[in-house]
Amino acid sequence: MGRYIITRCIYMLAALFVIISLTFLLMQLLPGTPFSGVEELTEHQIEQLNAKYGLDQPVPIQYLKYFANLLQGDLGESFKYQGRDVTTIIAERIGPSALIGAQGLIFGTVVGLFLGIVSAVRHNSIFDYGAVFLAVLGMSVPSFVFAALLQYYVGVKLGWLPPALWEGYANTILPSISLSVLVMATVARYIRTEMLEVLGQDYVMTAEAKGLKGSTVLFRHVVRNALIPVLTMLAPLAVGIITGTLVIEKIFAVPGIGEQFTSSILINDYSVIMGITIFYSAIFIVTIFIVDLLYGIVDPRIRLSKGGNRE
Repeated sequence: MGRYIITRCIYMLAALFVIISLTFLLMQLLPGTPFSGVEELTEHQIEQLNAKYGLDQPVPIQYLKYFANLLQGDLGESFKYQGRDVTTIIAERIGPSALIGAQGLIFGTVVGLFLGIVSAVRHNSIFDYGAVFLAVLGMSVPSFVFAALLQYYVGVKLGWLPPALWEGYANTILPSISLSVLVMATVARYIRTEMLEVLGQDYVMTAEAKGLKGSTVLFRHVVRNALIPVLTMLAPLAVGIITGTLVIEKIFAVPGIGEQFTSSILINDYSVIMGITIFYSAIFIVTIFIVDLLYGIVDPRIRLSKGGNRE
């Protein structure tokens, strides 16, 4: 177990190093610099700013300096918001994104599990057909379409909830519901498919033949084994939702990290782009690692051998 964790940590650091390097090099392909196109600045002032931030140096030198600062925990200073470091900007922006993302993830997962389980148990019933229809609809229609509909009818027409802005908890409900639609549809579809497959396995029939209660067989044997592919799918989906969905944040004017990332790309704010990319990548990599460890908890048949390989 210990060797497996150490090996995975090395792989995670290597993956993060590759992501950082590729992102840094790709940014150099963007046209212009963070100060290009700013009408208030003269060419001489732009040259001075480029020299101040080292943008006039060769790319390899810029890369080595950035990586040296990164190893010290310094993500740099924003070019747009001069005097503000990237860490502070991310800390201020991640809160709204994490809140609406977590709410959407929890709500979507709970509703999706309910729909998927009942759909599988009542296979080929009216409820099953209805759940499948909702799942297909949720996966086919983009979340921003649901967001626009909710904003117009619930927020504007009916006036039940604020249609936009970020002024209180009520402003988080519509964005969270919009984000939960895809999660709900995906979880419902996966859990239904996996449960139908598990319900036909011999060990389930054996458990029923031994006289175990239906609820015990359902949750201890069927649902537990069906959760493994759901965990695999849910991990990257959760990271994407919690760290910011830029379209939803734009529609509801949520001051989240997704909106900040978009605006930073438009103005070539290199430091903020790199900082948010590193932040997102680190969370994604760690989440995948945690999911791998959870496999052994969800399914006792999956264990880590002494050599570090899954059995």
